[in-house]
Amino acid sequence: MEGSEELESSLLTQPWASVCFGKSTFLAKVCFRDTGYILLISDLSSVWYESADAEAVGQRSKELNKRLTVHVSSFLHRLCNLMCPLLAGQPDATTSFSCHHTASGLSLHVKSELSGLPFYWDFHCCPAPVEMVSRHLVRPLIRMSLALQYQVQELISLLLQKDAEIEDYRESGAALSRDRLRTEPFQEEAFQQSFMAETLPQICGVGEGQAFASALRQLYTAVVQQEAKQARKRQRSEDTEGPVPTAEITGHPHPPPPSQEDETASSSEGTTPASSPAQKPRLPAAKAKPKAAKGLFS
Repeated sequence: MEGSEELESSLLTQPWASVCFGKSTFLAKVCFRDTGYILLISDLSSVWYESADAEAVGQRSKELNKRLTVHVSSFLHRLCNLMCPLLAGQPDATTSFSCHHTASGLSLHVKSELSGLPFYWDFHCCPAPVEMVSRHLVRPLIRMSLALQYQVQELISLLLQKDAEIEDYRESGAALSRDRLRTEPFQEEAFQQSFMAETLPQICGVGEGQAFASALRQLYTAVVQQEAKQARKRQRSEDTEGPVPTAEITGHPHPPPPSQEDETASSSEGTTPASSPAQKPRLPAAKAKPKAAKGLFS
């Protein structure tokens, strides 16, 4: 049976999506399996989650949908068919979603139909632990920022190469057939100043729900997949090396006492006979001077 840890690992590769409940905008991601589901949702001020196994889903479905007598897998399948289109920006017209804050977290209410009967569901989300927030949001965002920075630098390098190529054509006498295609040489510093003064305010003025556009969702998925791949490599490397023996780390706690022969040998080595001449220190060998090549300076 797939446990909650495996469900969360599957959730990690799911990108964040922007959803609106009433006037409130959230970022959310969800993963459904036959054994349960896990939902992660944030308003960029707080992050909440709920993880429910098949037993919990079955118990709650009996409380909320007393007229429905379908298998738990049918409930999970129906919930998946309602939530996934919502996160894809194509919510079901016959389904309504609402949310409200509770003392313990966030509650998301779903109202729809199943087998011609009313279908209700409540997601009871509690505050997500710090490690989960870091794993699903903070660390991927940092890596995405780094990836985008490298991407920008590569594009700047390509622009400078193109400018050099165009300048070479001009110096060779080439001319544009359409003057409207003429461009000015790229100036990185001027571009950065213009971006900060004009483009950045527009980006920051967009609603918080637009934080993950389609291109960024693809980048998020690629980043977390690479992180998971690197984690598996590290784990395999650690498993291959194995634990270091304790004796090699701490040494022998109680070294054996020296034998009588060792004591005798140590004593004889420490006593120098008076008749033996003192050993002279060895001087470093003189290095041979390199011979000058003939014919170079003559």
